[in-house]
Amino acid sequence: MKRFHAILHPTDFSEGSNVAFQYACDLARDYDIPLVIISVIQPVVTRGIAMEGIVLPYDFTELEAAAQKELDELQPVGPGVRIEKWLRQGPPASTIVEAANERKVDLIVMGTHGRTGIGRLLIGSVAEEVIRKAHCPVLTVKAPEPA
Repeated sequence: MKRFHAILHPTDFSEGSNVAFQYACDLARDYDIPLVIISVIQPVVTRGIAMEGIVLPYDFTELEAAAQKELDELQPVGPGVRIEKWLRQGPPASTIVEAANERKVDLIVMGTHGRTGIGRLLIGSVAEEVIRKAHCPVLTVKAPEPA
């Protein structure tokens, strides 16, 4: 059986990511290996957000601070999980793959929103792109169905 040395968990702090985080924590604890948690902030091309005739300035620093705060608050449920937390900027899928290569992880554990059809076509799928481009296996965890 392959020996794992590190796991990468990309998060967008959604319910699907939280479920995948639990899987990643369990695997990291069972294998006694580090869990690298990454949050990727995608730069916005526009200079502001228009809302009903009002242009709101886009403050990337504020977005970055909010993401860092959420990342800092993310803690494993049980003891014995060694974690590293990374905050990166860029296109999500390629940034995740670059981080996986940089850290030389053996597995990526990530959530998926489970979009299909036109939703997936219009929005795209970060998980799908990571699966296609990653050098290592990718375990995707589907978000639970809403009650």
